[in-house]
Amino acid sequence: MNAERALLVLSRARLPDAVARALLQAWPDPVAALEAARHGGAGRLDAGSRQALMRPDPARLDADLAWLGGGRRRVLACSDPDYPALLAQTPWAPPLLFVDGDVDLLWFPQIAIVGSRRPSAAGRERAFAYAAAFAGAGWAVTSGLAGGIDTQAHLGALTAWRTVAVVGTGPDRVFPPGNTGLQARIAAAGTVVSEHPPGTPAIAAHFPSRNRIIAGLSLATLVVEAALRSGALITARLAAEAGREVFAIPGSPDNPLARGCHRLIRAGAGLVEEPADVVSELAPVAASLADQLRGRLGTAPPRVAAGAAAVQPGPTADHSRLWSALGHDPIPLDVLVQRTGLTVATLSSILLTMELDGQVVVDNGRYARRS
Repeated sequence: MNAERALLVLSRARLPDAVARALLQAWPDPVAALEAARHGGAGRLDAGSRQALMRPDPARLDADLAWLGGGRRRVLACSDPDYPALLAQTPWAPPLLFVDGDVDLLWFPQIAIVGSRRPSAAGRERAFAYAAAFAGAGWAVTSGLAGGIDTQAHLGALTAWRTVAVVGTGPDRVFPPGNTGLQARIAAAGTVVSEHPPGTPAIAAHFPSRNRIIAGLSLATLVVEAALRSGALITARLAAEAGREVFAIPGSPDNPLARGCHRLIRAGAGLVEEPADVVSELAPVAASLADQLRGRLGTAPPRVAAGAAAVQPGPTADHSRLWSALGHDPIPLDVLVQRTGLTVATLSSILLTMELDGQVVVDNGRYARRS
């Protein structure tokens, strides 16, 4: 049994998060972790969990493997070096993540945008505009793919860069169904993340719990519009508990969708009047996260610019060769391979660090120097 199969079997066993995390941290090799679980390392388990560990459903396992084999898909254990660093620092980090899209994007500095599922017209416009502004400044915008503010945040981010969608279903399911096309766009141009294995349907209890992943991935959470009883306030609370920044946009005292934001501001959340209020506040912590990403990629620590985590073209010959090959017109990756003679893996790592600084922009898989 290989590592992917072992992680899929563990995911179907539905072990308590604390138990699964302890197993994977004690046995970073997933095959060893599975064997430990089968031989008592997971403690007392119910009959369903024992059955799933000892005799996994072969049809289900084949279906899960087929999903993993389609495109840029991964299952990440909390012990995996690719597991996002910020999320790993939280006490509620899921033991497993299913990723559809660019796994490296999970290491980028992220701002979560959340709010009402039934926002006002002004709220929709603000979510879209703020997301576009953040993405244009080099930030990844993270939200939950729900209707309303979440949808507008993802759409706004996609106009300028990429976005992360944390879903409460399996990564192959869509809720609400009206966001099917949007989820496909995000998987192609950004990242879709779930703690639930493929095939998991929309279950009410999963949606509040996915808020902890949104908060944990992000350096800050911005609440655009929220009533006093809103799931967005749960995300804001979790962000604060994780030591992250919380911001809110004020509104009219007569607007019920502004009252949750006003409560947050009274409790100490940053009052936001324009996107620059958030970006300037977060620049120092974004630079720190950028250094972690560079260390992970094995690249030289570059200069960091104010307002975004910055990467200048590196000092190596490969960096210089790629920088010379890039122009101001978007170029697909295969052309860059031809121009530089570098492998796709090498190019992807160097381009990632350049994107992080805003030196490179990406448009539908094509790369260009940022003007």
